[in-house]
Amino acid sequence: TFDNAKVINLSGERNPYKAGKLGEISEGAYADMILINGNPLNDIDVIANPAKNFVWVMKDGIIYN
Repeated sequence: TFDNAKVINLSGERNPYKAGKLGEISEGAYADMILINGNPLNDIDVIANPAKNFVWVMKDGIIYN
């Protein structure tokens, strides 16, 4: 996500994420994360069944189970 954030920051005035930092985990940064039961680098199929393998999703700093 760090490299993607750098590209988005290049968009200048078109950047919709100006209120916080992107591509890092820090206070005041946008906080969108998924906690997955498994390692998608070893087995990409763990993301094929989110009901089974997604422990929680964090969107805008709020955790959803």
